[in-house]
Amino acid sequence: MIKTRTLLAKLAKPFPKRLAVPYHDYVGLMCGKLPETVSKVFLCLDMDASLLELVKAERPDVIITHHPFIYGTLAKVLKNDDKKKALVEQLQLLNIPVLSFHTNFDEGQGGMNDALAAALNLKDIHPLVGDAMARAGRLETPMPIEAYAKLAKKQLHVSYGLLIAKGKPIIETVAIIGGGGSSSYGIAQAEGIDLYISGDAPHHIRRNIVIDGYNYLDLPHEIEKIFMPTMREIILNIDPLMEIVTVDHEKLPKVI
Repeated sequence: MIKTRTLLAKLAKPFPKRLAVPYHDYVGLMCGKLPETVSKVFLCLDMDASLLELVKAERPDVIITHHPFIYGTLAKVLKNDDKKKALVEQLQLLNIPVLSFHTNFDEGQGGMNDALAAALNLKDIHPLVGDAMARAGRLETPMPIEAYAKLAKKQLHVSYGLLIAKGKPIIETVAIIGGGGSSSYGIAQAEGIDLYISGDAPHHIRRNIVIDGYNYLDLPHEIEKIFMPTMREIILNIDPLMEIVTVDHEKLPKVI
């Protein structure tokens, strides 16, 4: 058991709110009232209605998500989203608050993109100069682009990816942003990175990558499920006796 304010103060050191994308992201307490102490944490990528029965069974002191549970101001979201409103009301009846660590976790040291870069076995991991959220590194041994794309897919535990191979056929350096960071590909290219990895790339960005003669690997947003084991380890380093429930309930679409 740990005082809630102590836990949050320790989490705020690597992942302060000031790192969140300004005027665009929502982090911190999403709903509910924080308890005085925490002994059990529920971790998930997104808190949604499919998890409510499990939350009722587990009765954690707090739910911590990666993606914002309330994306916007609470009053505005609940006014326009009846399903979210019903879920918030259920959590309030259970006295279980929800905290979210989003782009502050993505950029913070030891967070999302450091974890993804480490999972790719990159060496000399560092932020890009032009985008502090991205992480770049080098391969221990240069590889053909398609071979490395298949390896990256395996290392990040997803069943498919979309590869644009218009740059160097043999790659030595890689940069990654989990989720939807495709618009930063030009920064990675300008900084001499051979392959940029992110997800959710819209058509016009894919076309620009082709025109610019660059390598881009689009992997599903769900690679961010690395949030759960990463945050679990961080919390246990703060309090080794903390009980932590981690849930990976978001499945990839079926490829047909």
